[in-house]
Amino acid sequence: MSLGGASERSVPATKIEITVSCRNLLDLDTFSKSDPMVVLYTQSRASQEWREFGRTEVIDNTLNPDFVRKFVLDYFFEEKQNLRFDVYNVDSKTNISKPVSKHFLEGWRSAQEVLGCVKRPLELLVTLDQTPSSSGLQPTLLLPLLLPECPACAPHSLFLFLLGCHCWDLQKDFLGQAFLALGEVIGGQGSRVERTLTGVPGKKCGTILLTAEELSNCRDIATMQLCANKLDKKDFFGKSDPFLVFYRSNEDGTFTICHKTEVVKNTLNPVWQPFSIPVRALCNGDYDRTVKIDVYDWDRDGSHDFIGEFTTSYRELSKAQNQFTVYEVLNPRKKCKKKKYVNSGTVTLLSFSVDSEFTFVDYIKGGTQLNFTVAIDFTASNGNPLQPTSLHYMSPYQLSAYAMALKAVGEIIQDYDSDKLFPAYGFGAKLPPEGRISHQFPLNNNDEDPNCAGIEGVLESYFQSLRTVQLYGPTYFAPVINQVARAAAKISDGSQYYVLLIITDGVISDMTQTKEAIVSASSLPMSIIIVGVGPAMFEAMEELDGDDVRVSSRGRYAERDIVQFVPFRDYVDRSGNQVLSMARLAKDVLAEIPEQLLSYMRTRDIQPRPPPPVNPSPTPAPEQP
Repeated sequence: MSLGGASERSVPATKIEITVSCRNLLDLDTFSKSDPMVVLYTQSRASQEWREFGRTEVIDNTLNPDFVRKFVLDYFFEEKQNLRFDVYNVDSKTNISKPVSKHFLEGWRSAQEVLGCVKRPLELLVTLDQTPSSSGLQPTLLLPLLLPECPACAPHSLFLFLLGCHCWDLQKDFLGQAFLALGEVIGGQGSRVERTLTGVPGKKCGTILLTAEELSNCRDIATMQLCANKLDKKDFFGKSDPFLVFYRSNEDGTFTICHKTEVVKNTLNPVWQPFSIPVRALCNGDYDRTVKIDVYDWDRDGSHDFIGEFTTSYRELSKAQNQFTVYEVLNPRKKCKKKKYVNSGTVTLLSFSVDSEFTFVDYIKGGTQLNFTVAIDFTASNGNPLQPTSLHYMSPYQLSAYAMALKAVGEIIQDYDSDKLFPAYGFGAKLPPEGRISHQFPLNNNDEDPNCAGIEGVLESYFQSLRTVQLYGPTYFAPVINQVARAAAKISDGSQYYVLLIITDGVISDMTQTKEAIVSASSLPMSIIIVGVGPAMFEAMEELDGDDVRVSSRGRYAERDIVQFVPFRDYVDRSGNQVLSMARLAKDVLAEIPEQLLSYMRTRDIQPRPPPPVNPSPTPAPEQP
């Protein structure tokens, strides 16, 4: 029995997939229904802090959404895993690519996390300068705010709350929340629970329905294409706008949504685009499990018209690898009412194929190496490194934000690089002795070999450069991106993948050139992490992070999303714990690297190499008596 520290965590018992639906949500849109989205938060065992885990898609114009996007969590039987589900109404203008913590909840949670003495709830009616209306300032009802008992802390908690809510109108966007443990969902009847949503004073917020299912180890991906013929006409002034909804059956006879096709406008004979779906999402590895497919006519107001349905199974679908399969679309209500009813059209499975889903670990086991490169901002806006106010200040007691970001990311990535040699560059400095401005100089002052030995070697070269170069400007990213891209372009067989970490404090000066460099690099085995340090707003960096809109240059769009930007200040532990700050940063900035690597391998149809054979250890000779 292990009696190790509390930080140790056992191996998860299994992976659990959570499916989310809501019923009777608040209707906050004036001329339509709400456009709901659910955000899941998990609670840290150590700090009790809530951290965003993921979010569903947004479904337009509905108060009863069934979300397709699932949450997959590691399940630890011996732990109480607290979950929080927040529901929002998302307008088309809202930037949902940012974590909600970047919006109004930042202030609310900051007040609680910073002060620690939060106990007393208080509902406030506050007038915000940021919300003008035609009649002047618009009063906005805020969520119940937990103010501390301590009078000295109260003004700070209110300030933090208001600071965090400048991006989001609470009254307009928040639809309610529910708290429960993962074990409650798994232990519910049929592994299903329904909870009442709360959090909007004086309003009935509706309910949230959660279903849990253990995931199988099936890693196959099914790709299929379907078309339909002679579907029922549902639109008065047109034909129909058909789309398909796939459901997998559950053991209790209910169904769980697992996929929606796109809408094909104004036709009774649609041909849908091919799509891929994990086999475990379609049938959880049970090839004979019923798969139900509903056919709908899309309506703008969300009240989609039911055309009909049919059922199949994975095993039956797989027969389409050799022949077309035709299904009758039946509407049970019409079938009961009309004696001469035949069907509401047919759906034909045009193609079906199955491929294995490779994981990040498969490629690493097969020998793929991660090549880590660092680029550090040496522009004058960072301040004099000899002054404590500088972002580059070398304090004898703690690391600077630059050093922490470098150490946090580098110490994770270095484990996937066998030689532990990392090219490290600076940009925006005047170099001795002639004072030449450089936007790509080796930190070790060796133009022939910019490699540093390990992360400690990178830090040592960084500190040495601070003592010898003059911070200057401007801030150019393109030269160092192009430098790494040239190296990545030389090896395209999947054996090498390049990760560039750029740490910067300010506004980018070569946005046009940087966009061009990113678009070109998006076709290469390469990812870019940008960490912003200091108090700047970094709007330009958000534009480079293509989560919401893919980066483009001169009419060309990036082939893949390869840029991840985060402001370091969002990860600073408020108690001053640098280790925790670095752990938080590393977790978020590196989270997208595995999927970005996989997206490159998939687009190039590169399969992982077989793992090299393990040489068995020689059997020791028996000891002589």
